[in-house]
Amino acid sequence: MRYHQLGSIPAKRHVQVRANGAGSPLLVEEVLGYEGFSGNETILYHLHSPCRLDQVGAFRPIVREEWVPDAHVHRLADANPLPAGGDPVSGRRLMMFNNDIEAWVCKPTEAMDGYYRNGEGDEVVYVHRGRGVLRTVFGRVEFRERDYVVIPRGTTHQFELPEGEEQFWLVFHTPGEIETPNRYRNRYGQLLEHAPFSQRDFHAPAELETYDESGSYEVTVRVRDGLQTYVLDRHPFDVVGWDGYVWPYTFNADDFEPRAGRFHLPPPAHQTFQGPNFVICTFAPRMLDWDPQAVTLPYHHSNIQSEEVMFYAAGDYAARKGVDVGCMTLHPSGLPHGPQPGAVEKALGATSTNELAVMWDTFRPLRLTTLWRDVDKPEYAYSWNPDKSGAIPSGNGASPEAAAVTTSD
Repeated sequence: MRYHQLGSIPAKRHVQVRANGAGSPLLVEEVLGYEGFSGNETILYHLHSPCRLDQVGAFRPIVREEWVPDAHVHRLADANPLPAGGDPVSGRRLMMFNNDIEAWVCKPTEAMDGYYRNGEGDEVVYVHRGRGVLRTVFGRVEFRERDYVVIPRGTTHQFELPEGEEQFWLVFHTPGEIETPNRYRNRYGQLLEHAPFSQRDFHAPAELETYDESGSYEVTVRVRDGLQTYVLDRHPFDVVGWDGYVWPYTFNADDFEPRAGRFHLPPPAHQTFQGPNFVICTFAPRMLDWDPQAVTLPYHHSNIQSEEVMFYAAGDYAARKGVDVGCMTLHPSGLPHGPQPGAVEKALGATSTNELAVMWDTFRPLRLTTLWRDVDKPEYAYSWNPDKSGAIPSGNGASPEAAAVTTSD
């Protein structure tokens, strides 16, 4: 990410700087950085020590209820019926995970009483429905529908949501680092001309909030695979200025500039972010392949070394039974997948698609949770065989439906 600054900072690093001139207390400098002192970093200037605690609260381990299906098949889940509830942290419900990434669904209805900080990973929140403000130690970040909200580890924050408005988010956690793809950047880190976005599309905190207040402020920190609570006696947003390369930001899916070719381009053309052993892609509305002989739907392909998950975010899926906005498909490693019978012929001659989808591909197997089991549509595995009906056994009582993939993948 590019260099950015907000508030008041001294001309040099690691020098004496006081809050209100001579005689006032020294500001407390905090270096927040990756890879020890070798990666990107930001320097923040606090009114008080960020180490200051009033009380140490309880530690709660994160419990993952894994579902191990009886069969290894393609799967479809409908996240729409999942109930709303909780706040933007307590309302998260885990769908799948491995050692590199976790994918949660969150439909918060409650305000956050305290503050949250992920101390062991970066987070990406995709806002399928809703809007609000991410209040952070770096300042305020407004977000809206179709935004990716990227929150670096170590960022103390609080979500502020409009009362009564629907919220429906995907939340990704990774112990690695969320970055733009290497191939989009030059050796200096600047985005290249052929990248599907530019630095103008990434929106930094716009307003710094500085509080010099005492009171009781609960902060929940994700560490050691659990949630540790602390109570502070000073407001955590006491930063008067900061500068550096680490800060939260938004990127809207509508600002992704999709690429098209004479013939079909593979999923890497849609890549938006990268992390350790996974990518996140945006399948945005776009023009389709223009050669008269082009097959506009994706070719069948085998995920020999990867798992592919697609979340259907917008578009007209009326002609595709079983796959609608708010659904997810999982195409696991070792199995070929592609368009359902009849879809290719039907799409010939199409010049554009209005569908929007978010995809994450992992290079290690994904493990499903009981939450996926509860909304699983096991009949999806048979949707490539028009002569077959029924469902594979799953024990969740889902009723058979036909299903089909989209032009996204």
